[in-house]
Amino acid sequence: MNTFSARMMAYLMLGTMLGVGSTVRAATAEAAITDQTTAIASGTPAPAAAPASAAIKDASLGTSVIGRFFNYQAAEWGLVASPLETDPNAPPSRRGDWAPAPVTAPPYPYTEWPYGGSELMGATRPNSVDSPLMVALADTGLGKAMAAAHIQTYGWVDIGGNISTSHVHQGNQPAAYAYAPNTVTLDQAVLYMERTPDTVQSDHVDWGFRVSGIYGSNYRYTASRGFLVDRGLFQKNKINGFDMPMIYGELFIPKIADGLLIRFGRYISLPDIEAQLAPNNYMYTHSLAYTFDNYTNEGVQLTLAATKNLFIQLGVSMGSDTALWNSNKRLANATYGQAIPYGTDAAGNTLYTTNTLFPGSTFKTDPGAVPSITACIRYQSNSARDNIYACADAINHGTWGYNNLQWFGVTYYHKFTSNTHVAFESYYLYQKNVVNVDAGSPGLAIFSAGGTPFSPQFYPYNGPNGAQCANVTATACTAKVYTALAYWNWQPTPLDNLSLRTEYYNDEQGQRTGTKSRYYEVGFGWQHWFSPQIEVRPEITYYHSLDGLAFNNDFSSGNTAFAKNHQLLAAGDIIIHF
Repeated sequence: MNTFSARMMAYLMLGTMLGVGSTVRAATAEAAITDQTTAIASGTPAPAAAPASAAIKDASLGTSVIGRFFNYQAAEWGLVASPLETDPNAPPSRRGDWAPAPVTAPPYPYTEWPYGGSELMGATRPNSVDSPLMVALADTGLGKAMAAAHIQTYGWVDIGGNISTSHVHQGNQPAAYAYAPNTVTLDQAVLYMERTPDTVQSDHVDWGFRVSGIYGSNYRYTASRGFLVDRGLFQKNKINGFDMPMIYGELFIPKIADGLLIRFGRYISLPDIEAQLAPNNYMYTHSLAYTFDNYTNEGVQLTLAATKNLFIQLGVSMGSDTALWNSNKRLANATYGQAIPYGTDAAGNTLYTTNTLFPGSTFKTDPGAVPSITACIRYQSNSARDNIYACADAINHGTWGYNNLQWFGVTYYHKFTSNTHVAFESYYLYQKNVVNVDAGSPGLAIFSAGGTPFSPQFYPYNGPNGAQCANVTATACTAKVYTALAYWNWQPTPLDNLSLRTEYYNDEQGQRTGTKSRYYEVGFGWQHWFSPQIEVRPEITYYHSLDGLAFNNDFSSGNTAFAKNHQLLAAGDIIIHF
């Protein structure tokens, strides 16, 4: 059997095994990839260093669509980049005076230090995604028309599973995305259709767009109030669901400083090391910092390359994780004009309160659906060894909303050597006027009686949490979070990366995780790429809650009998790109 046939056979065997494995859960059951900071799957040119001996001609892949698809997957097996011969006259993939790409993908999830809300300035060319699907379609009329229009379609399937010391329904929470203990799940099946503007050239205005779809259990981590997922997530708590986290258009204007990129529509929130879309992460699971972050915005985002080192971003959105039309939608207040009992005094007399938090006859479906400002600044050294990115994300009056997080934070990347680097993130966030859900508080009585937009009458499942306030008799308080997160990375081979995740997370009022506690976690993950299209990510992570019994709770049913303050989780997934 020749080398090509052996690779093909190995790929088919792997596909067969995956097909069997994926049915285990199917019977019962979110820069970046998100924002063009992921390399292979996001429009960033693939690493150019494919071995010369691996080069093949397009004709060797055959003529049938299916045959070309599998032949191309097999031809990439064991390589770090596409083996197809490239046009020697093709334009460069990045501006010549730009800093070099700091890392490669594989084995990392991106080639540029991540920033959101924009294509990679100075490093994005049209038709640059290494996609087996586009290779398969290349000789068809459809494929030729798409190539001529610089439109590509591609995606991936991500299947994951875990073994946990927790065991109750959804008991791995607040850990994510593997929230259900001891299961195998379809995490996400994703399809993109896009045109990326050319940000390398500097002689003409260019445009682009992206339409994305995600199906699987991870839809709960892209959810936007009022957009597609409401019935499945909030009313039925379905395991799998569908969302469209990115629907946007773009305009690139090259002659303003070193380039201005305007993005408008629904897009992934700007900051963070991680993102919802699987290939954009070092590890399969996510940090607590990302799990309880904001996910998407709807609005307009501007990114200005003031210089090759300094980028400035300014945007306006309608809050975070909320549909634009929620700005005018309202719900009936069940407590309007009522005296609400909430306890008894020392003499046994019933205590009453009125709804001072939402006193009107109606309230907004999402009080966080208001005009909000995002402002960021990014600086990268000439060598790209250091990168700092500071953001104030979706800032407004800060009142309690579906996910109306007032986010102030920074990411920092430092490359120690050619194969080691650290990705660090820290942020502070808050929401004001969060209802107090401490037992016996007037806030809990108001919440239970339907006096807030997020009461169980409106959110049987997965609604935003209330706060556990320092003053148990308070109706509401400000909920705050402080975090420190780092991914320590070492690349032993061109197709392997080892990550150590260390995290501290302080949920001061328990509004994000449901438990008022400080957390720390330590996780170790291995990312191995069989090819630019197939990746596996096994890991093991230990979580500890210092102040409360945060793990092995089923909050959806109120089952807290088995709650504990620690959890050990062994998990992993496989991502197959197409």
